[in-house]
Amino acid sequence: MKYIISILTMLAFTSIGIGFFTENEYSQKFIGFGVLGLFLVVIPLFTYYRWKDKDVKDYLITKENIDKMRDKNL
Repeated sequence: MKYIISILTMLAFTSIGIGFFTENEYSQKFIGFGVLGLFLVVIPLFTYYRWKDKDVKDYLITKENIDKMRDKNL
């Protein structure tokens, strides 16, 4: 999964770069597809990959977590 995300990120940035640095009739479409690929494919895949085994309750501010933080600081 890590390699797929890396390859897709490189493809998206390459598409954006080609759109900026070449002068052809499709340069704006290269930029648009690169941005869409980055934000609609790469970022959700990256978010899923990083959060798939995590427990969200560990990151919420609850009374128990505040007490744990206070105990660690003392």
